[in-house]
Amino acid sequence: MRVLVLGGRGFIGRHAVDALIARGHDVVVGTRLELPGDPRVRQAVFERLARPAHWYPLLRGMDAVVNAVGILRERGGETYDAVHHRAPGALARACAYSGLRLVHVSALGLRASARSRFILSKIAGERAVAASGSRCSIVRPSLVDGEGGFGARWIRWFSRWPVHFVPANASGRIAALDARDLGEAIAVLCEKPATRELQEIELGGTERRTMGAYLAALRPADLFPALRVPVPGWTARVLSHLCDLADFSPFSFGHFELLQHDNVPRENLLPVLLGRPPRTVGSSPVANDRRMRQPAALA
Repeated sequence: MRVLVLGGRGFIGRHAVDALIARGHDVVVGTRLELPGDPRVRQAVFERLARPAHWYPLLRGMDAVVNAVGILRERGGETYDAVHHRAPGALARACAYSGLRLVHVSALGLRASARSRFILSKIAGERAVAASGSRCSIVRPSLVDGEGGFGARWIRWFSRWPVHFVPANASGRIAALDARDLGEAIAVLCEKPATRELQEIELGGTERRTMGAYLAALRPADLFPALRVPVPGWTARVLSHLCDLADFSPFSFGHFELLQHDNVPRENLLPVLLGRPPRTVGSSPVANDRRMRQPAALA
């Protein structure tokens, strides 16, 4: 099977590419960067791909498409609406016309009552993909941990601090999952036929923790426990806006809103897709290896 992975050089996309290649598939990477003459790379600048007709040259020769493109903050024409909504909607309609399998990566915890334009654009993108008539799966992972992730790197660095500053209203639980498991699940979905059961998929790890507990779990065992200091909600909100304005750190107003509600799967299909228990984020490599050798309960 030949698969186009949009955002194939990003955090989630790289892991999807690795998993697809490991399973014997031919992969073409879609990226903003232009590399003339390389048949394994196709340029895909999302703000220029707002109509189905714009997508057909990129989809030529493909059997399936993975959309793992997302932006944390807007830059010029690279807006939330263009990247998260209009381009994925046009892509989905092009896939419907071409009969291609589409795996669209979104996020868990999105609420229509949110005020963050980041969140609202993600919801609009999901709705456009679902309404396209394409053979799609909308994948909603919880927080993703792993090598090469911008947010994951910051969170692990912060977990080593002697003091953990956590918004007082960050009461929502997260089910962090390993990026390698997410990449493998995406690859499996590309191979599966589109069914109603696989149209909307929620994925998460084995543990459900608040952000404060998650930081404690990531903290290296050789360090003494960190002091957890609650930050007033209004202070955390102001800080999130300042981070957005300065384009500093992965903390954003969208994440501030997400932390206030549970971000865990209602029905976690990750063990089913993997055929084994997921890796446990924050546990030792030995414990993870032992879990991966255990058969998954697929009942």
